[in-house]
Amino acid sequence: MAQAPTTVSAPARTDTAERRQLTVMFCDLVGSTALASRLDPEDLREIIGAYHECVAETIGKYDGFVARYMGDGVLVYFGYPQAHEDDAERAVRAGLAQIEAIRHLRTAEKLQIRVGIATGLVVIGELIRSSETQEWDIVGETPNLAARLQTLAEPETLVIAPMTHRLLGNLFDYRDLGAVELKGFAEPLQAYQVLRPSLMESRFEALRSEATQLIGRDEELDLLMQRWQQARDGEAGGVGVRRARDWEIPAGRSFPTEPRRPAAYSIAVFLLATSPRQCPFPLYCAARTGRRL
Repeated sequence: MAQAPTTVSAPARTDTAERRQLTVMFCDLVGSTALASRLDPEDLREIIGAYHECVAETIGKYDGFVARYMGDGVLVYFGYPQAHEDDAERAVRAGLAQIEAIRHLRTAEKLQIRVGIATGLVVIGELIRSSETQEWDIVGETPNLAARLQTLAEPETLVIAPMTHRLLGNLFDYRDLGAVELKGFAEPLQAYQVLRPSLMESRFEALRSEATQLIGRDEELDLLMQRWQQARDGEAGGVGVRRARDWEIPAGRSFPTEPRRPAAYSIAVFLLATSPRQCPFPLYCAARTGRRL
């Protein structure tokens, strides 16, 4: 009597996806269709290869992650696999540096790029896994928004989304493009072209905005002043301040355990010192050098 074959069930797939806030850059080569129709495929391959190498080198300097090359387009993540508190700033600086690098890239044809950058909450994880392939990607509107903003950009320009602009504050000079209609988005979105890094000397001041000023925080301000007076009287100490953005606090809770919208934090630690050789940040240390620490 023949024995029935034994069926071996495949191991259960482990879901490793995670929610993260990422800044996504989409970089596109201007006029690639015209290049393809005009050049021999081998010559075009050499130009595209030089373009990809230039992008990888520039992005690497800012700890960005090149997720995918799509012919004349490049998808880049800032905040994955390694997160930094200034990923939005890194992305914009990388984008400006990339435009400049491509402008001076020596190839048979003069190349230009345009860049779109967006920041938001995504789910990143494994989309495809088999014995022959494994692919990781992000899911959410952020990469789509970055790609749509890229189409708005003129050659050799960089356009960012409102969330990215909000995180950057006054670190850069911008041109307000107004509310723009984007394919696939129900409502118009505010867009900004990044012109150049700003000339503000203080990062603290550059990152401040009217939206982040303390309002109705008399008790907290009194506590800070008390700690400062104690420091002036000879008792050293420190105060940590956390700023939370975009939280929706459910009714009956003093602080949300599950935010309904993406959150972005920034931590500021003020050192209250007693020695004349030390000063509270970010004030001037006039007793020694007269310069900002």
